[in-house]
Amino acid sequence: MLNLALRSLPASKAAVKATAVRTMATAAGASPVSLPNSEYLNPTKYGGKYTVTLIPGDGIGQETATSVKDIFKAATVPVEWEQYDVSGFAGPEDTQLLQGVESLHRNKVGLKGILYTPIRMGNASLNVSMRKDLDIYASVALIKHIPGYPTRHENVDFAIIRENTEGEYSGLEHQSVPGVVESLKIITRTKTERIARFAFDFALRNGRKKVTCVHKANIMKLGDGLFLNTCRRVAEEYKSTGIQFNDMIVDNTAMQLVSKPQQFDVMVMPNLYGNIVSNIGAALVGGPGIIPGCNIGREYAIFEPGCRHVAKDIEGSNTANPSSLILSSVMMLRHLNLHDHANLIYNAVYKTIQEGTSKTPDMGGSGSTTDFTKAVIRNL
Repeated sequence: MLNLALRSLPASKAAVKATAVRTMATAAGASPVSLPNSEYLNPTKYGGKYTVTLIPGDGIGQETATSVKDIFKAATVPVEWEQYDVSGFAGPEDTQLLQGVESLHRNKVGLKGILYTPIRMGNASLNVSMRKDLDIYASVALIKHIPGYPTRHENVDFAIIRENTEGEYSGLEHQSVPGVVESLKIITRTKTERIARFAFDFALRNGRKKVTCVHKANIMKLGDGLFLNTCRRVAEEYKSTGIQFNDMIVDNTAMQLVSKPQQFDVMVMPNLYGNIVSNIGAALVGGPGIIPGCNIGREYAIFEPGCRHVAKDIEGSNTANPSSLILSSVMMLRHLNLHDHANLIYNAVYKTIQEGTSKTPDMGGSGSTTDFTKAVIRNL
């Protein structure tokens, strides 16, 4: 943990049902997406410009962040960056990390790539630590088919809402005796209510018709049972709105996603399931390079790709698809009420993909990251 010594704010219905509406366009000319958010979140603004913390991340992070900065400059977006080159290999006392977290405290809003998490003892995930210590409890990933990018399934359009701060990601593990490891999965009623209300508020604000709770309560009867039963109780509060509620066991969910993804609308689930489902969702519509996302709390908002891959295998090759970070930055602009700039960039990205002349290799093209960025700028 980063030990940020943040004050703990109580989770109340009023706090979760936010007053400020943050939006992101989901398709050219379509209705925007509205994110439930907190009245406590006030981004830093000086001289008509917002100051935003930028953490490019590992792998392709520097390349995709450069793409966003170039596009923002071309579109004259009133945002100033405070950039910190944090790495997942860094320790908890790393200067860039500490300064980056301090910047997030000041600015309240950040744009972030993915930090690499080494698979070895003693290396906690800095991605997880940031989310837990800043209490950015709701992860949102938008899974949507993009016109001009043919995939196996069409008309896919659903949102994955993932509890960000507990579950298997609690990180409470110990070796009781050599060769025996105990790992604790934490589920609490308070945090489950919070994420469930976030999911229903999201559905209500965006004209969505159904919320699906994903769980494994048939086996983990206490932990996932608590999550499921809490979601059911929250669903009763929203019954008068007409939003349907159902639940699905996580293994069946995986099968249903690859066979008939159109049945899903808004999905809410614990941390680990959200990680897995977001990867399946990304594969349905073309891969991690096009999935935008964000992490929202009561005081802070960090926007980052919805499918969390560092893509170290193509680092430095100038072949990365920057769309996921660009579209995440569009979500950020909506959050900052810079809707005209958000529309401009969003439509330029979609037009670039539809034209097809600058597609990166993951989209079946031969364009470079630079080529794609230049095409987006031309289409502004």
